Amino acid sequence: MDADSLRALQAPLKEKYRETPDSALVTLKSHGTLDADGVACRVETGRALIEAGLHPATGGSGLQACSGDMLLDALVACAGVTLKAVATAIDFQLKSGTVHAEGDLDFRGTLGVDREAPVGFRAIRLSFRLDTDEPDDKIATLLKLTERYCVVFQTLNRRPDLSAEANRGS
Repeated sequence: MDADSLRALQAPLKEKYRETPDSALVTLKSHGTLDADGVACRVETGRALIEAGLHPATGGSGLQACSGDMLLDALVACAGVTLKAVATAIDFQLKSGTVHAEGDLDFRGTLGVDREAPVGFRAIRLSFRLDTDEPDDKIATLLKLTERYCVVFQTLNRRPDLSAEANRGS
């Protein structure tokens, strides 16, 4: 896809969202089913079924997906798609590239061993390896715009309002 094709694809959507801002508000959903026997949850992704379980550092077998890994996978996927879209939009010549994310967890917090240890990632690092001849200033612009428009990056960076509830029922 080139920049003109991307603009043509997105132009009617942008116009619609300018004219009717509420039409841009979409609620994304995810659904999981708790495993009756094991410590696991089956998540329907729309493309595949993923069974999430405990990380080996918390007693898991390592045969199921860890939710922390899944969060990093979501960041890599979103950042990769966003970078490609931005590169296309700004005519950034990109031959190939890779996206990597890594995060540091202290499992003492998750397991309740130390109440002062955080539950969740202490730090997450996102990096790109780009095969390009573009100058450094254009690479910096690509990164800045990717950070700005990546939904998962911004969600992690800005901390949305979050709530949880539990109800009886099946």
